[in-house]
Amino acid sequence: MIRQPYQYARTPLVEPDWRRLPGWRRVTEAQWRDAQWQRTHSVRNTRQLREVVGELLTDHFYRELEADQAEFATMPVLLPPQVLNTMAAEAPAGPQAFTEAFLADPVRRYMLPVRTDRHPHWPSHPLAERDSLHEADMWAVEGLTHRYPTKVLAELTATCPQYCGPCTRMDLVGTSTPQVAKTRLRLRPADRQEQMLDYLKRTPSVRDVVVSGGDLANVPWPRLEAFLLRLLDLGSVRDIRLASKAVVGLPQHWLQPRVLEGVARVAAVAARRAVNLAVHTHANHVRSVTPLVAEAARALLDAGVRDVRNQGVLMRGINDTPQALLDLCFALQGEANVLPYYFYLCDLVPGAEHWRTPLHRAQHLQESIMGYLPGYATPRLVCDVPRVGKRWVHQAVAYDRERGISYWTKNYRTSLECDPADASAFDRRHPYYDPVDTLPEAGRRWWTDPSAAPAPRGAR
Repeated sequence: MIRQPYQYARTPLVEPDWRRLPGWRRVTEAQWRDAQWQRTHSVRNTRQLREVVGELLTDHFYRELEADQAEFATMPVLLPPQVLNTMAAEAPAGPQAFTEAFLADPVRRYMLPVRTDRHPHWPSHPLAERDSLHEADMWAVEGLTHRYPTKVLAELTATCPQYCGPCTRMDLVGTSTPQVAKTRLRLRPADRQEQMLDYLKRTPSVRDVVVSGGDLANVPWPRLEAFLLRLLDLGSVRDIRLASKAVVGLPQHWLQPRVLEGVARVAAVAARRAVNLAVHTHANHVRSVTPLVAEAARALLDAGVRDVRNQGVLMRGINDTPQALLDLCFALQGEANVLPYYFYLCDLVPGAEHWRTPLHRAQHLQESIMGYLPGYATPRLVCDVPRVGKRWVHQAVAYDRERGISYWTKNYRTSLECDPADASAFDRRHPYYDPVDTLPEAGRRWWTDPSAAPAPRGAR
């Protein structure tokens, strides 16, 4: 047999035994599969984590978690049992050994960050922004981002059943932290949805609607179904994508009979009207893909959605190796019926430098995973460039590796360049920035005092 850089071996999915944790020793399978039990018993603070894990974690870990929440965190703690259970699943007993395994766990690193995770000198990039993609600047109405010529993003809620540390919508999503007083949606949900539908009626050039938040699992199903059926009444809408991390983080929600029955009703209408209905979820590491996740994805497909697709985030030390990415993609595609779709470079939000990867690393990873997965299941690695949008990582038109600045162009206007007389809209080069700590010494010096240096190469 030829020895390859990556050697595929089919690996069955495993649901870790939650009874290994002291606080869940008496939890039954029926309770574990119950969505309301999962929500009620989600971990929101250090005290609740202690109630579940107890002395398996050292006091030092709990102090570091509290310190991170007080000093750095842009997202509050919210961990469904389903997510927490995937962390340190095979850790040995004993506080020191368990804590070491827990600290090293890749899911823990982005779902439950502690102070020592953050970069000591560059916790945030100097140009990090709360709304780094300027989505709110492109709202056609509150919560409806019209960023691409034929596509919109409809944010129906500002909450999720779980909160990820590097959330790209940290400006809006979740409750406030000591560092971030969150922006608030002001309209009542019914009024906001009415305005969204009215805009779409008046804008027939929009054919693709991503329905998101927050997370759709936090939208009461009757309200969500009513909105989707009204979307389907618009003859101009040909694609509807439902965004929910909960397929991975709270699969119990999507396994509820009343929810699946509702999905089936919506899918039947979509099929009659030849509208593509898909679900997009969010898995970043193979450990988060369990049999319950596969069961939820299969149930959604059986209910009639066209695809369940994964949009992950490329994160340093978590999934930024060919082995980690391919392990995850084979688990998704081969075992869970979830199509690997995108991996985004982690966005330029505050507190995210230790998660972000440089562009050249992403380019290398894209090349490294080619040829192993079926072509339709090989994910694209993309950079979501502020004021531009998604671009494949090899589409940069210039790249100053020393200072970590890449430049990108676009082939359409957004509301930020709505003046047709602006002839430079398609020639303007938009910058994106590598994490400073990954740069060579000269580049790190430049970012320490960029005013003392000439303009970076490639700018125009």
